[in-house]
Amino acid sequence: MMSSRVLAASIVVLLAFLAASEGMSLRSLGVELHCKCIKTESKDIRYYIETLELTAVNSHCGKPEIIATLRNTGEKVCLNPNAHWVKKVIKRIMSNKRR
Repeated sequence: MMSSRVLAASIVVLLAFLAASEGMSLRSLGVELHCKCIKTESKDIRYYIETLELTAVNSHCGKPEIIATLRNTGEKVCLNPNAHWVKKVIKRIMSNKRR
């Protein structure tokens, strides 16, 4: 007969395995399980931006993220969504999409 400690340990190991394999399958599909931006840039760099990636608040990150790819270097920079110039750029992009 199995002791309750062995049974409990087996259940914990099984749940840990299932959680880890679920996380791996989501990551392999390109789903991020955390925020991408640790720090953000507030300085106006709009003239160096080639593309912008907008990520809305979701279950893995409780804040909106704006990631700019720079023209000459291809470097990715997280922008401060509260910076005045960033708000203006996003507003212009959104108004162009509605047309």
